Amino acid sequence: MRENLNRFFRAARGVGVHVSPAESIDAMRAVAQVGISDRAVLRDALLLTLAKSRDEKLALGDCFDLFFSQPEPRQDQPEADNNDTPQDADRTPSSGAPEGLGPLAQMLLSQDRNTIAAAIASASGAASLSDIRYSTQRGIFSSRILDAMGLQRLRDDLEELTATNPALAERLRAALDALREAVRDTVSQGLALYAREEAENLRNEILRNAPLARIERRQVAEMRALIRQIARRLRERYSKPRKRQRRGHLDVRRTLRRNAAWGGVPFLTAWKRKHRDRPKIVALCDVSGSVAQVSDFFLLLIHSLHEVVDDVRSFAFSSHLIEVSEILESKSPEEAMSEIMSKVGFGSSDYGSSLVDFEKGFMSSLTPQTTVIVLGDARSNNLDPRADILRRIADRSKRLVWLNPEGRLAWGFGDSEMPRYATFCSVVRQCATAQQLERAVSDIVATYQ
Repeated sequence: MRENLNRFFRAARGVGVHVSPAESIDAMRAVAQVGISDRAVLRDALLLTLAKSRDEKLALGDCFDLFFSQPEPRQDQPEADNNDTPQDADRTPSSGAPEGLGPLAQMLLSQDRNTIAAAIASASGAASLSDIRYSTQRGIFSSRILDAMGLQRLRDDLEELTATNPALAERLRAALDALREAVRDTVSQGLALYAREEAENLRNEILRNAPLARIERRQVAEMRALIRQIARRLRERYSKPRKRQRRGHLDVRRTLRRNAAWGGVPFLTAWKRKHRDRPKIVALCDVSGSVAQVSDFFLLLIHSLHEVVDDVRSFAFSSHLIEVSEILESKSPEEAMSEIMSKVGFGSSDYGSSLVDFEKGFMSSLTPQTTVIVLGDARSNNLDPRADILRRIADRSKRLVWLNPEGRLAWGFGDSEMPRYATFCSVVRQCATAQQLERAVSDIVATYQ
């Protein structure tokens, strides 16, 4: 059962349920307490110890039902011929299998469905069915399972029975066909359980490296789901500082001095605390028509920053600029993006006018501890780019980071003002793909941990 549970944990990860080593140990302990005889109780125990949200509970329940549903051999074997000769009857015991046949032949002729199902499960483990990854491997694993069950010996038995007892050979051949079908069902079940994670990882890897501006319409939902996963990883990695980081490192000398009265026994401890500036981030996101395809993804990442860093102010602009911090903090990502785009999105970009709006209304929010992030293509439709304002923003802040969704070869051509703006930036990075965007935002947030 321990091996079965390990395979189940692997299948659970494939459907998106995060199962840590500690959680798997807790689940095994729960199963040891409730036992495995009652399938409903076992299901409840695993869901209670592993699922951490409603979505995970639903996914884990479906995974459990699929994992513990064992395909059974079809009972389409022909009945024994009532006109068998007495000589044949004398050679066939009550189980329907003559003496001298191999274990697999005996099992199939006995038609014991539980025994056959248990043998298929055991052979699946011996054939490492949990390693299946692609649909093209079905035939390979089916052959491995049948070989582990003793197919070669069964073939020899069939040849012998064909010559000595054709009727019984026909029964055994029909039973073998049913067994092959059951093994194929088992392999299909394994593919659904264990290959899902590999297929998901492969699809995500392709999406992570696909240009955001050229995502097909059918892939938008998948890309949004991928960006949510990136945002979740950022929250999990950076939103909960380690206790040691908060407390600092043990100051041995001060600890010994404070405990001199007790002979150096450390009743009182002293810690070295490294002063960290309170992080502040100001994000300016271009939502104009030229970057409309990637604006959703930018806003999703900015939404995650509000959950990771305490002090974040966010702004969106096309021809003019507005603050969207309250919208991002109070609403779900989908609702926030819809409202922001309806207010200021899809317009004609004017970086100069937007920078003027920021300088007039929000320049006082910048301090020497502020990191300013600009997400946009720096295309201002040949209008005044007001690079002088960007220089003043850089002077008042700790650093200025520009994330551009266009390829570097396009910077400076047409109405692109990227080379002029880059002069005042501490960091300029291309963020044409989800992977580049994740790395850039992760590096920014990591500096505050």
